[in-house]
Parts: sequence; structure tokens; C-alpha cells
Amino acid sequence: MIKHYTTLIYLCLFSLNIISQKEFEKFGPYGSILQTDLKEALKTENKVYKLDLSYKNLDPKLLEKLYTLKDLQALKFNTNELIEYPKNFDALTNLVYFATYNNKFKFFPPNLKPFYNLYYLEFQHTKIDSIPAQIAYLNKLQTLKFGNTDDTLKLPNTFQYLKNLKELSIENCILDSFPKQLFKLTNLSFLSLSNTNTFYLTKHFERFQNLEVLIIENNHLTRIPSEIYKAQKLRIISLRGNKLTKLPDSISQLENLSLLDIRGNSIGAEEIEKLKVLLPGCEIKF
Repeated sequence: MIKHYTTLIYLCLFSLNIISQKEFEKFGPYGSILQTDLKEALKTENKVYKLDLSYKNLDPKLLEKLYTLKDLQALKFNTNELIEYPKNFDALTNLVYFATYNNKFKFFPPNLKPFYNLYYLEFQHTKIDSIPAQIAYLNKLQTLKFGNTDDTLKLPNTFQYLKNLKELSIENCILDSFPKQLFKLTNLSFLSLSNTNTFYLTKHFERFQNLEVLIIENNHLTRIPSEIYKAQKLRIISLRGNKLTKLPDSISQLENLSLLDIRGNSIGAEEIEKLKVLLPGCEIKF
């Protein structure tokens, strides 16, 4: 059993690394060379667009010169034993992609205003417990992924100003409730909250006019608001690992729904049969 569990964890991590790498590859000018050696990148200096420093033991003196890579658009740190951002990090104003995995940063970069070009931002396995109010400066941001702190996470009121945000994923963090700020993000097409200590959903689904994928897994939901049908573009809903006993009949009005995952709940056979009638064209996993 332990061997099987370890293998499963390995496969999940391997899968996440593949997804992360594919996201990274989307950014930077077409045909640009991917650099993986900081020393060599600093020698080149100009036209260094993509830098992946995963699993590198970084020389602090070289890292202090990172800011000289003025053309840098995509930057990834992964398992580098970093606890602070490099000197003059905010000089990298051309960044459109920044991700860090398994580094012990305690904060976001102290000055977010210069990063107005960011489209993709990801923090995994950090020591960060709050998203700063300055996040509002990132008004081009389309993807934000944050997770695996196993600690509380506070969202600022200014979070609602990320009007171009399309994809939001928060996992393995503690949120006291479903953040109301999220309902102000009207361009969201993908929303995932997994293992976030979420107990309830507010009812303003009419604001999610572009939402196509809703994932709220491994939480404490006991009911789903009947207003969920107002998010008419929903194609995929995953509510795995909650405490649901039924879903509202109004879910039948989600005409685009193609997948409903309700595994790991206490939904009885009779209720599942009713869902099959309500959603004849939808695959239901139970």
C-alpha cells in the first residue's frame, strides 16, 4: 500500500511538472533559445528571453546580476533554496511569465508595479501567507496559480481589479470561506479551489458569465447554491471530496455541461439517478 501511494505521488508530481513545462514553453518570442545556465546567460546578456533555472545551485554573486537580462520574458525558479529575490529583481520589467516552485519565499516581490507586463504568475511550495494589495498593478495578468503552503492565505480587496484574469488556481491553502472578491473577476474561465477549507459558496453566479471550468475539491461543501445555473458557459464541474448529499435541480439548466464529477461525496443512488435524468447529455462520475 505504501509503495502504491508513493508511486501515485510521483506520478502526480511528474504530471504537474509536464503541465508546468508546457505553460513555460508558450512564452517568449517564437524560436527563442531556452537558457538553463545562468552564467552563460549573463555572458550573452542581450536577447536572453527564456531562462529556466530549475534544480540549479545558484551562485549568489551571479544571481545578483540577473537584473541585467533586460530582455528576459520568461523566468522559472525550481528547488534553488531561495528565500529572497535577487537584487534589483524589479528591473526585469519585460517579464511576462514568472514561476517559482519549492523555494521558501515569504513574500511576493516587494515592488509589483514594474511587472505590468506579466501574463502568468505561479507560486508553489513557498512560505507566503498573503497576496499583497499591489497585485492590482498586474492588470494584464491572465493566469495565477498559488498553492501547497498548508497555511492560511489572505486575499486583498484589490484582488477584484484583476479584470483580465482568466485562470485562477488555489490549492492546499486555508481560506476561511469562498473569497467574495472572486465573483468580481468576470473574465474567469477556469477556477480551481482544492483543499482550501471552503465551507460554502455565495450565490452570485450570474457574474461568472465566462466560467467554463469549476473545480472545488476536497473541501467541506454541504450544499451548492441553486443559482449555479446562471454561469451558463460551464462545461466541467468537479466537486470531488466534499460533504454533499444532493445538487440543486437547477443544474439541469446548464446546457453546456459535459462532465460532472461528484465522487467522494455522500450522494445516494436515488439522487444520482435523478441527476442522470436531469443531465442526459452529461458524463457523471460518482
